[in-house]
Amino acid sequence: MDSGGDERGEAAGGTEAREPALPDPSLAGLFLGFLTVGLLGFGGVLPIARRMIIEDKRWMTAAEFADLLGLCQFLPGGNVINLSVAVGFSFRGSAGAAAALLGLVTMPGAIVIALGILYTRFQDDPQVRHVFAGLAATAAGLLIATAVKLALPLRDKPVRIGIALLCFGAVAILRLPLVPTLIVLAPFSMLVIRLTRG
Repeated sequence: MDSGGDERGEAAGGTEAREPALPDPSLAGLFLGFLTVGLLGFGGVLPIARRMIIEDKRWMTAAEFADLLGLCQFLPGGNVINLSVAVGFSFRGSAGAAAALLGLVTMPGAIVIALGILYTRFQDDPQVRHVFAGLAATAAGLLIATAVKLALPLRDKPVRIGIALLCFGAVAILRLPLVPTLIVLAPFSMLVIRLTRG
């Protein structure tokens, strides 16, 4: 990916104002960037990843990030895991994918092991249960905030908003299985957007 911020923003088809992108990250930059995401985003990694990639490092525009995340959500596996591999690969190939993935999972892995040990020992303590309930509520709030930010680039694209609402209704309201829903909606959405140029 080139580092020409203005050209890349125009290529993404967005009209959003943004600062010029910083130079493409090195392997160490990818590792340290996602290491920070893994540490600071514990319990809610996606909002931190979005902020790091778009606002702090300026590696991508909001539209580019939304497109890449859409692909990562369609693929098997964790969304942020897929995202780290995709971002790393786009800048530094296989080595970049490995560096970003390793950075992302190192700190959460260590913290999960430590918390697992503590939870096993103190799980019957009411205060510990309250702590974990509060963490779960915070993580849910972070995901809602991120969903709103991801939807903002679509605000002037009614066809894409309609497809997003259709997917939300199928999975969240009708409780249809995710994989069959994606298998049907992915080609449908590509066809609709191609025909409507939306």
